[in-house]
Amino acid sequence: MPPAGGFEAIKYKRNLPFRGPSGVVILGGVTAVCAYGFYRLGLGNLERRELQREKTWSRIHLVPLLLAEADRDAYRRQQAALEREKEIMKDVPGWEAGKSVYNNPRYRPESSIMLL
Repeated sequence: MPPAGGFEAIKYKRNLPFRGPSGVVILGGVTAVCAYGFYRLGLGNLERRELQREKTWSRIHLVPLLLAEADRDAYRRQQAALEREKEIMKDVPGWEAGKSVYNNPRYRPESSIMLL
């Protein structure tokens, strides 16, 4: 016969522990992280665009200075070469330093081109 007060109730329900946040909470967290990431990406793009614009304008403003410096250097080198030619050819009769050796009025000395 059953004991007094009856048998103990049978535990048939699963007693699983809490396993973490729900799917909605995870989806909300992922959405928040992605939104923050895209916000930071947008700020980085703006800063990168501004730095590129600044670099472009600085190059535009430096080109005349660099061209003038290159012209001064080319002139200094040409004068030094002319002085060396005068020193080397001083004993040759009829030699004119700096005069073209091609005897053609159409000859033009090479010009330097600076590409940016």
